[in-house]
Amino acid sequence: MEAAVIDAGSSLLKAGFAIPDQTPAMIIPSQMKRMADDKGSADDNGNGQLVVDDVAVEPVVRGYVRDWDAMEDLLNYVLYSGLGWEIGNEGQILFTDPLCTPKANKEQLVQLMFETFNISGFYASEQAVLSLYAVGRISGCTVDIGHGKIDIAPVIEGAVNHIASRRFEFGGTDLTNFLAQELGKSNPLVNISMSDVEKIKQQYSCCAEDDLAYQKTGNSCPVETHTLPDGQVITIGRERYTVGEALFQPSLLGLEAHGIVEQLVRTISTVTSDNHRQLLENTVVCGGTSSMTGFEERFQKESLLSSSAVRPTLVKPPEYMPENLTTYSAWVGGAILAKVVFPQNQHVTKADYDENGPSIVHRKCF
Repeated sequence: MEAAVIDAGSSLLKAGFAIPDQTPAMIIPSQMKRMADDKGSADDNGNGQLVVDDVAVEPVVRGYVRDWDAMEDLLNYVLYSGLGWEIGNEGQILFTDPLCTPKANKEQLVQLMFETFNISGFYASEQAVLSLYAVGRISGCTVDIGHGKIDIAPVIEGAVNHIASRRFEFGGTDLTNFLAQELGKSNPLVNISMSDVEKIKQQYSCCAEDDLAYQKTGNSCPVETHTLPDGQVITIGRERYTVGEALFQPSLLGLEAHGIVEQLVRTISTVTSDNHRQLLENTVVCGGTSSMTGFEERFQKESLLSSSAVRPTLVKPPEYMPENLTTYSAWVGGAILAKVVFPQNQHVTKADYDENGPSIVHRKCF
């Protein structure tokens, strides 16, 4: 049986067996609902009827596991129901690690997998490295625009330069909230749910060609009508561009920060100058938000205007790789790595864990 590869993000969990040239077998929401049970959150409304509130549970928040009980439930479903593992015959597993994952989180994950799921082998590798592997590189810079965070990480010979890396605590979820505010201004009489706003963002949001083109949308911008599931009709105009623009002008979100290309250049500038060209000319942009219409073109145009002598250049994925690779490139890189670490016995074995405990993860997974 091939090793399982798990990439658990704040919005989506990607899972499947280590077959690199295929899409993950499972791409499911990470968020779950805790159903009210006999002792749960059901209340009497005074008429003898029970009012049942489904409580949303988020195991992963801004890239990191925050609710381990919920994570255990989610993995139980993914591994046994989704991937078809059999109890008593569990296999090997590789997890993708977000940038700067706390040591305690790594130890708790490896403990959960060996003691609760009884796996035969474990490995974890950083998402920045895996996203480069997915496009056939071992050195470069990864810009990961996730649901809850943006990570910019220089990688040299398969190792992340943690001192130079940067993590920003905003991502796709903040853009969704921003879009909700903007739609509320232009459609004040309509109450739009956040789930609908998320769908609208995915369907309509895009990036203007440059700052000047965005400014022009303030005077003239096509307006479309969109019918919500409940039948209400809203208009969508400049808002579609404002969402993408916030990545290049974070001041729109009220943040005192440089745009994403300038952040990349500033990150690389802290690395030894000998590596600047290698890093900037092998830039990989990934994460669901990066698939926004026009993002890649705007990124390249901003790169030409950047303060760097060496212009950031995006690496194109190989033709044989699945479409929409940017949305699950870390998973694909994990599938590639799993083909190496497990056959070559570079992973954490059950014997390793039994002898050394959870701290073994820091010595064997780096």
